[in-house]
Amino acid sequence: MPYKLLIVDDDVQLTELLEEFFETNDMSVVSQHTPEKAFTYLERNDPDLIILDIMMPGMDGLQFLKKLRETSTVPVVMLTARGEVSDRIVGLELGADDYMPKPFEPRELLARIQSILRRSQSPAEMQDILEFDGLIVNKLRQEVELDGELIHLSTTEFEALALFAGNAGKVLDRESLVENIRGIRWQSYDRSIDVLVSRLRSKLGETPNSMRFIKTVHGVGYKFVALPK
Repeated sequence: MPYKLLIVDDDVQLTELLEEFFETNDMSVVSQHTPEKAFTYLERNDPDLIILDIMMPGMDGLQFLKKLRETSTVPVVMLTARGEVSDRIVGLELGADDYMPKPFEPRELLARIQSILRRSQSPAEMQDILEFDGLIVNKLRQEVELDGELIHLSTTEFEALALFAGNAGKVLDRESLVENIRGIRWQSYDRSIDVLVSRLRSKLGETPNSMRFIKTVHGVGYKFVALPK
């Protein structure tokens, strides 16, 4: 079965080009040119990944993503013509899995999408249930239970937590985190990992004064400090 992609972008010419490109690479593609039509489509369909433009009239891509994350963890790659760092940070904070500025090379977008889909759906990576005091990471179901309640994580957030939990007690530096979680090039000034960890900590109920699971190792990276059962 081919992967199913949903493109949400008001640029009709671009979506037509992307549809043709992805279909030649054995993917099924549907485009919606307004956020409202996209949500209507999502009521009856479950795409494997969404390509989402930030700059749209009415509800923009960031507002769309915020609403989407209330009910769905489907992977999202964001596109923007502005290329501002602030857009990227906000998008990641809201739960985007990756980000590409326009104009972009379709082959690079395809490579990033394939990487995300492999991480989110490869059964070889979903084998264990990791248990800690108050936390259960079910890699088979891609579910996380915190103090007896299920919490909703994006694909990237789940992959980050699974990586931390699978390396409990070990310091993971930022570069290795990027390589294992997102598989994209990274620069020392890029705050992507810090934003991701901050978002994950928030969902785990942590505060600056209470680091229950993830501890910052200043100048290096992070360490998962909870002990497995």
